Amino acid sequence: MTAHITLILGGARSGKSTAAEQLAIDSARVLFVATAESLDAEMEHRIKAHRRGRPADWHTLEEPRDLISALQPLLGAYDVFVLDCITMWVSNLLLEQEDPGDGEQRLAAEARRLLNLIETSDATWILVSNEVGMGLVPTSPLGRVFRDALGRVNQIIAARADRVKLMIAGLSFEVR
Repeated sequence: MTAHITLILGGARSGKSTAAEQLAIDSARVLFVATAESLDAEMEHRIKAHRRGRPADWHTLEEPRDLISALQPLLGAYDVFVLDCITMWVSNLLLEQEDPGDGEQRLAAEARRLLNLIETSDATWILVSNEVGMGLVPTSPLGRVFRDALGRVNQIIAARADRVKLMIAGLSFEVR
């Protein structure tokens, strides 16, 4: 089995999710994997807007943390998996740790485990993540740990992806 992996990176509101959905739009069996949690009214509004924008025949799995356990039994059931987004998954895992300072190593290991699972399937995988390394250095220690951890996870995924796209202002740039 050989999975086909596309990583779509970009900043906030760069068009990442729209690009991911467009790549999957003509596929027969699509599972949209959402990692965001509805913790406040604004986030609930965003989640509802994203749900309304997806095709009615797509299935949705909402899993903020344990992607591996949630996805493993579903591997043969779908042709395309859209995972939106790696950023929220990393954030969720980082915030549940007692000592976020060692987050980069743990999250790198989790990313490798997720990719190992993905590579056991023959599906197309479209992974969405924020590129947070182009901005200012975060002022808080947790912000710096998050930036570093997400940057490392993105590198791990990109190294094993067949295709990497960068979204800027709704425009797609092929990185690989």
